[in-house]
Amino acid sequence: MLPNTHPDVQFGKTGLLLVNLGTPESPDKKGLRPYLKQFLSDRRVIEASPLIWQPILRGIILNTRPKKSAEAYAKIWRQESNESPLRYYTRVQAEKLQAQIGDGVLVDWAMRYGRPSIEERLKAMKDAGCERIAIIALYPQYSASTSASVYDDVFRALIKLRWQPAIRTAAPWHDHPAYIDALAQSVNDHIAGLDFDPEVIIASFHGLPQSYFEKGDPYHCHCAKTARLLREKLGMDADKLRLTFQSRFGPTKWLEPYTDKTVIELAEQGVKKVTVVTPGFIADCVETLEEIGIALHEDFAEAGGTHFSTVPCLNDSALSQNLLQLIAERELSGWL
Repeated sequence: MLPNTHPDVQFGKTGLLLVNLGTPESPDKKGLRPYLKQFLSDRRVIEASPLIWQPILRGIILNTRPKKSAEAYAKIWRQESNESPLRYYTRVQAEKLQAQIGDGVLVDWAMRYGRPSIEERLKAMKDAGCERIAIIALYPQYSASTSASVYDDVFRALIKLRWQPAIRTAAPWHDHPAYIDALAQSVNDHIAGLDFDPEVIIASFHGLPQSYFEKGDPYHCHCAKTARLLREKLGMDADKLRLTFQSRFGPTKWLEPYTDKTVIELAEQGVKKVTVVTPGFIADCVETLEEIGIALHEDFAEAGGTHFSTVPCLNDSALSQNLLQLIAERELSGWL
């Protein structure tokens, strides 16, 4: 009769894996091309038939977009640690959360696109003895193109494991009281440090094709609820704090109103002072630091605006870490 265990097999531990979108290995075309290829080949992100989309991706986009994207990343790259801000903050969030939770849970982190991959970190956690692993996709608002893509990749990785750990996937947290409180506090703290009083605050969320919403994706509803709860917490109305969507890609219609067009129109209407908060991003990244903090700022100034600021994402602040700990405790409930 075969023995029940192998002396080298680790078991009995509980794990928590934080997963964010992804990052290139370097801020140049060499680093961006494989990252964009993986990202834009995801059927959850681009739902068009591969027979139509892949020739466009390989023939046009991957020969033009890497250079432009690399220029954006180069502006915000963390030179001291040679990594993108998203990678840096995700890593530090996991390290701080490990210290907060203690040795009872093994906390790790991964990226949906790029490295470290979900597959390699799940295998490492399994090899370290994790029999139960909770996965938290670091997107407050659920979308098939983000959260579902993360969990798809988790289960693809499990297919390759003979001895699978028990898995939990986190529920959305777009309306979690600690999340709304943290956002409101971050906005108030930021405004208190400005030398101007913003006339309008823009709550800018990452965009999504309109067709995805029409197919039943709840993302728009989650964003709208977050914005409404944030308004209520801050005591503002819909004219003072406006919901918009950024980062549209391609010729199709995306969720509206668009962030860039809204900010330019405000400037043209005489609004001189604007602050932008990006609630859908738990950590600063190229979309917040370059697209909003640099490019949109320039557009606003060119249209006549005089004062512009961006509220930093929650990043690894105490507000962020408290929020992540509460979500982790919710998802690990009953396992510890």
